[in-house]
Amino acid sequence: MKEYFYGRYYKCQTDTDTVAFIASYSKSKDKRSASVQIITKDGAYNADFPFEDFSESKDCITIGRSRFSDKGVKVDIEREGLNIKADIAFGKNTPVKYDIMGPFRFVPFMECRHSVYNMLHTVSGKAAINGKETCFDGGKGYTEGDRGRSFPRVYAWTHAFIENGSLMLSVAEIPIGKIRFTGIIGVVYIDGKEYRIATYKGAKAEKIKDGEIVIKQKNMRLTAKLTEKRHYELNAPSNGEMTRLIRESAECGAYYKLEINGKTLFETNTEKASFEYEL
Repeated sequence: MKEYFYGRYYKCQTDTDTVAFIASYSKSKDKRSASVQIITKDGAYNADFPFEDFSESKDCITIGRSRFSDKGVKVDIEREGLNIKADIAFGKNTPVKYDIMGPFRFVPFMECRHSVYNMLHTVSGKAAINGKETCFDGGKGYTEGDRGRSFPRVYAWTHAFIENGSLMLSVAEIPIGKIRFTGIIGVVYIDGKEYRIATYKGAKAEKIKDGEIVIKQKNMRLTAKLTEKRHYELNAPSNGEMTRLIRESAECGAYYKLEINGKTLFETNTEKASFEYEL
């Protein structure tokens, strides 16, 4: 593949702060590069690196002096306007039961493939970003990733920690050849049980409008609604180059509700959701 990108997203959150690290590389027929992006509730930062500064072995990504793995992140970046030092350890992983893409992982030539590596783990350690230090002891973490050529043209994505669990949901326009359809993937992990919502399990979008997403799947209905925007710009892939600007809220207001057989399994308002709404 001439155009390609690969990236992992490591979210760490405490009762008072949120930071997500995005380690990635991209290549087109004309350019290859790597980057580390950081998004917090206060802003977003980007550090570009030569492609040669990127390496990967097993589940560990190294970019410059920074390392990212399922055991934690160590970030060391110093340049004009950006000084980041972080050493954060992750506890035991909670992986999804099987690939979030289901049978679609076998479909060739998809522009983007999503992965969910870890729905919930503990975090501990510290991060200092341009002089602001945060202690993550007793916090929570979540890890996912993407690879392919480009992010979908239109999509929405959200993640939030909920009481006794974690949830993620993504809806996107999926092109396969001349066909375009709305693809849905999502997991609600609560009280040790996984509730999966996906196109390949019969999920349909009842509403995608005005920051609200309502998904119906057999006897389940999941609602996710953005209630307060606090977004910052991030770089995203387009044909193998990080030239597209998207808007993500690392920590914002949102409402979630999961109903099963007409009964509410959980319902919550939070000020600490993560949301992208590119529709």
